Amino acid sequence: MHIAEQFKEGTLIIGLRGRLDTNTSEPFEQRIMAVIDAGNHRLVVELTELDYISSAGLRVLLMAAKRLKNEGGRLALCGLKDHIREVFEISGFLKILTVVDDVDAGIAAVVG
Repeated sequence: MHIAEQFKEGTLIIGLRGRLDTNTSEPFEQRIMAVIDAGNHRLVVELTELDYISSAGLRVLLMAAKRLKNEGGRLALCGLKDHIREVFEISGFLKILTVVDDVDAGIAAVVG
């Protein structure tokens, strides 16, 4: 898995490429928690290039969202491919996480 980061309009955009699974969830968890610890409380995770997500990956996203909420921040996910969206739907995560179409909508969701 590859993680790319950029700031846009004061929001950190984290792009994931590849697979977010048991083997890659720990480094991603360490990175996303580090950016939250550094004071980044408006995050958009862009998943356009994510090919696979396991329950371990879902857990990391949920942990990050809960942590941000506790610290007054927000997390939005965007760019889910159909098969990734299906995993979120089946797991019930579409009801508990903010999922939008694109980065701009993600920024609007975390700024509001």
